[in-house]
Amino acid sequence: MHNPPNILFIQVDQLTAGALRAYGNAFCHAPNLDALAARGTVFNAASCNFPLCAPSRASMAAGQLCSAIGAYDNAGELPAATPTYAHYLRDLGYQTALSGKMHFIGPDQHHGFERRLTPDLYPADFSWVPNWGDEGKRDTNDPRSVTISGICERSVQIDFDDTVTTNAVQYLYDVARADDPRPFFLQVSYTHPHEPYLCRQEFWDLYAGTDIPPPATPTLSEAEHDPHAIRLLRDFGMLDHPFSDADIARARRAYYGAISYIDSLIGQVLATLDATGATDNTAIIFTSDHGEMLGERGMWFKKHVYEPSLQVPLIIAAPGTPAGRVTTPVSLVDLLPTFCGLATGSPWTSPDAPLDGTDLSPLMAPGAPQPDREVYAEYLAEATSAPIFAIRTKQYKYISCSTDPTMLFDLAADPDERTNLAADPAHADLAARFAATVAAKWDEPALTQAIRASQKRRRRIRAAQSKGAPLRWNHDETPDQPVRWYRGQGSYNDWAFDYLPPQS
Repeated sequence: MHNPPNILFIQVDQLTAGALRAYGNAFCHAPNLDALAARGTVFNAASCNFPLCAPSRASMAAGQLCSAIGAYDNAGELPAATPTYAHYLRDLGYQTALSGKMHFIGPDQHHGFERRLTPDLYPADFSWVPNWGDEGKRDTNDPRSVTISGICERSVQIDFDDTVTTNAVQYLYDVARADDPRPFFLQVSYTHPHEPYLCRQEFWDLYAGTDIPPPATPTLSEAEHDPHAIRLLRDFGMLDHPFSDADIARARRAYYGAISYIDSLIGQVLATLDATGATDNTAIIFTSDHGEMLGERGMWFKKHVYEPSLQVPLIIAAPGTPAGRVTTPVSLVDLLPTFCGLATGSPWTSPDAPLDGTDLSPLMAPGAPQPDREVYAEYLAEATSAPIFAIRTKQYKYISCSTDPTMLFDLAADPDERTNLAADPAHADLAARFAATVAAKWDEPALTQAIRASQKRRRRIRAAQSKGAPLRWNHDETPDQPVRWYRGQGSYNDWAFDYLPPQS
């Protein structure tokens, strides 16, 4: 008889897969994640489905692409009528809890979680709704992330992740002492190593004397960039803002310091599993919501479907499953059916509407075949005026947008995605097959119309809610309650860079 395991789902923010030793990095100091990878299944080619925080998490939770559920951007609402993995697991007999960032937009701030152990870091309203064609000036990313980087004593992001850890640890102790016989599903969701690229001295010092290499692809000229990269860099104020080698090196070192900081917090959570005797019957899943460009091509942050922004680590250590590696391409929409497969002990498919993901459990069996597979990504948010679609297989990536040139890369021969093969006669048949898949999978004109209409409605609601009595959808907060987290009031960057510097 199957004994449903507990499920501990650890998620970080903006961690590109290649930053970890399990994915070939030679110097990252993350011993807890290294140990988890050594005993778990490492998925070599795991992608997010949308390289932006809220949409990525919404599609992941629902097991469906954002184009299907209407979560188009960082102000895109996940419909309350859309089942999430928390709903499915709760229906399968799990107690469900969330500690940390989920970035739910809208008045439903639970989406199947029985308990929320922390506030969220960002606003739950429509503060960040885009406006295609008239973006205006935003301040969610700018050059300060690179130029103001390095060591800090304390930041609001550190406050948040420390709180996430404390409350997750307490929850594990509470569950161990409670009379509730149900297994638990606990999601522990951090905001690091998301920029600002800052870390405390102890984690900075871990990289003293370490030769952290510069970006593999140095800063490109405007003529060398694709149109979407140009739009992003212009939006970030970075297109004509070259950074010094010292700025780049300092920001990259602080990014790795932030990974080491998060690893130390994850170690506390895993130690609590040991202390409560829960480790042997707990499936541990680790991933990120999306990646990070980290200076590659002169680009930072995410919002593009290049590999550093799209690829995420995915490690699953499940009871009874030996260590191994999976080469089949997978993506975050696969997590919902995988969680349910772990819960039921058999390959799982949704009894409701078809999902875009599949249960990965069969791939983790010793000697299991590792077939090729298409996984899909979208970008539907700011700095574009038309949907961007991506298809990735083991060897190729195809990028399609009705207003930009098509791109096709051979990832095996060209891992840095420098040679566009879309117009290469030798790859014409392959490009045509990918183009046919895009046309069959997405109704681009209808989707564009829906996105623009959604943006217009949400801007109307945002404008209306700015008048009269304030409204706040964030979990367990009243409209006038002061909190240290960002709630769309004032400049985001001023808030993000308001940190305590090192004390001499």
